[in-house]
Amino acid sequence: MKINIKTTNLTLTPDISAYLEKRLSAFEKLTSHEFESAIVDVEIGRTSAHHQTGDVYRAEINVHAGHRDFRAVEETGDLYTSIDAAKDRMMEELRSEKEKRLSLVRRGGQRVKAILKGFPWWRN
Repeated sequence: MKINIKTTNLTLTPDISAYLEKRLSAFEKLTSHEFESAIVDVEIGRTSAHHQTGDVYRAEINVHAGHRDFRAVEETGDLYTSIDAAKDRMMEELRSEKEKRLSLVRRGGQRVKAILKGFPWWRN
């Protein structure tokens, strides 16, 4: 998994970079089995340079895995909270995709089993 980090109206410190690496390592579990070369684009920063309070910090995570793209955007009053919220939303999206895929595989298996039960040579 390759991670690209972009900052807007903010300087990237080693602490922020380490925090991002730690939080985004959770995607490895959901993307490594299905997609060998997942690309994660992360954009963090301030929405504007002059605001002091409110939802000032923004975190956007885009995951390009296989032929699918996933996106999560969060704006909060704290940079680390924004990163955590965007990570949580992205985990929900990736889990949902995994459940859909497994459901299709299971339904396909059920159909094959139903077809095989209909053949006389299958029953013994």
